[in-house]
Amino acid sequence: MQVDSTVSEKANKEMAGNKPSEEEVDKHSITDLQIKHPLQNSWTLWYIENDRRKDWKQNLKEIISFDTVEDFWSLYNHIKAASELKQGCDYCLFKKGIQPMWEDAANKEGGRWLISLEKKQREVELDNYWLEIMLCMIGETFDEHSDEVCGATVNVRSKMDKIGLWTANGDKSKSEAVVAIGRKIKERLRIHNKQPIVYQMHKDTQVKSGSIVKITHSL
Repeated sequence: MQVDSTVSEKANKEMAGNKPSEEEVDKHSITDLQIKHPLQNSWTLWYIENDRRKDWKQNLKEIISFDTVEDFWSLYNHIKAASELKQGCDYCLFKKGIQPMWEDAANKEGGRWLISLEKKQREVELDNYWLEIMLCMIGETFDEHSDEVCGATVNVRSKMDKIGLWTANGDKSKSEAVVAIGRKIKERLRIHNKQPIVYQMHKDTQVKSGSIVKITHSL
C-alpha cells in the first residue's frame, strides 16, 4: 500500500519521539486554509436600490462575484438578510456575465418561477427560501437542467415579497426542463402543495394588464 510521503515522515518522527516543529505545523495549517472548493460556475450578487430619484439602471449595483463555496459563505455571512432589506429593494444572484434584467440576451427568451410570500412569512420563510434557492443554483441541484438556470431575485415589498428563479428558455420546447426545475424548487424548499408556484414568461410580464400576468405553468 502506498502511503503519502508527508504523512509517512510525520509518523516516523513521532515514533522516534520527535514532534513536528512549529514551522511545520504552521505550514500545514496555512495550506489547509488555502484549499477552497470551486463551483461549476461563477456568480455575481447584485443589489437594486429603491431610489425614485434615479432610473432603474442607476439603482442597479453590482456587489461582488465569487466562484468557490467558501467565498459564497463569506459573502452571505457579511451582508444583510433578505428580510432586513428596505421595502422596494432587491437582491439578485446571477451567473457571472448575465445582468438581472429581461433585456439581457441570456434572459429575453425565458421566464421565472415565482414564489409569493405574505408579509407575515418574511421573518422565517423569506430568508430560508432565498438561501435554499441560492444553494440550489450554485450547487447545480437542477442536474441536467442547471444550464437553463440564469439566476434568481428576491423582492421585498410592502404587500407581498417575491422570490423568482429565472430560466433561459420558456417556450414549449423547453417545457420539460422548466417543469422539472419548478418541481425541484418545491421539493427543496418544502413548499406545501396548497401553496402554488407559477411560471411566467418575461415577455408576458412586460405587457401585463394591471397586476395580471399570463401563467405558463403552475405547480
